[in-house]
Amino acid sequence: MSINNLSAHARGAHEAWDIAPLPSVMIEPLVRATLLEDLGRAGDVTTNAIVPAGHRGRTAMVARQPGVVAGMDVARVAFGLIDPDIRVDVRKPDGSRIQPGDVIAVVEGNSRAMLTAERTALNFLCHMSGIASATASVVDAIGDARSRVVCTRKTMPGMRIVQKYAVRVGGGSNHRFGLDDAVLIKDNHVAIAGSVAEAVRRARAGVGHLVKIELEVDTLEQLDEALELKVDAILLDNMSVETMAEAVRRVDGRAVTEASGRITPQTAPAVARTGVDLISIGWLTHSVGVLDIGLDHAPA
Repeated sequence: MSINNLSAHARGAHEAWDIAPLPSVMIEPLVRATLLEDLGRAGDVTTNAIVPAGHRGRTAMVARQPGVVAGMDVARVAFGLIDPDIRVDVRKPDGSRIQPGDVIAVVEGNSRAMLTAERTALNFLCHMSGIASATASVVDAIGDARSRVVCTRKTMPGMRIVQKYAVRVGGGSNHRFGLDDAVLIKDNHVAIAGSVAEAVRRARAGVGHLVKIELEVDTLEQLDEALELKVDAILLDNMSVETMAEAVRRVDGRAVTEASGRITPQTAPAVARTGVDLISIGWLTHSVGVLDIGLDHAPA
């Protein structure tokens, strides 16, 4: 959910079926490019030398850490691009909470194809599950607070679609997908425009009537100016919890409020108690760790 369609419904827990999967046509180019990078100029020389051409096998994707699954459809595309006849039997769909030893999926088919696609499939699955798990850790930490956890544009190049999807799977929401989604006026924009008011004026003159405008503020004085200008959303950047609570009180529902600035699962509850609408966290996508998932040989 972006600032363009923020609603008042309670955040609450979600089930895996609440998250619309990404259509294959959106993720296939990214997976195809990743496979081509891995295959190089000669293909999987190790597997082709060791595994007989007609050998068929059965493997299991097994969790080695607790967390939240995300990326099963991407993994399925990876196997399918190498061999459309590979069967992926998903036992733990996206959004499932898993524990070490849980079987996430069973993969059956041509052994060469399975082993060739293995690393690409696991790279996406482990990375996306890491994002979903990290997001869930913050969502769980704030409990029943009305705030929603959102990611940012601080994504890895080429990975934005799947990273932002993984945030949704983990119970979070999405901020802007790109520079064309909404206006976000920051300090450098203000410096070039000469003032906050001039920056907002230029923004309103330069975009369509459906484009929302958000303004970043660092102080309560800047906040008061933002309220006078009637922007749609206000980014409360690196404020103390006390200052943020006062900012939310002053806004009083007249704009969407967003908290930002090195927020962690440990600090998020206090931020949420200020009453902000959104808690924006960049590390969910730019530096999160993977969730350890392995592909193990599973004799029939």
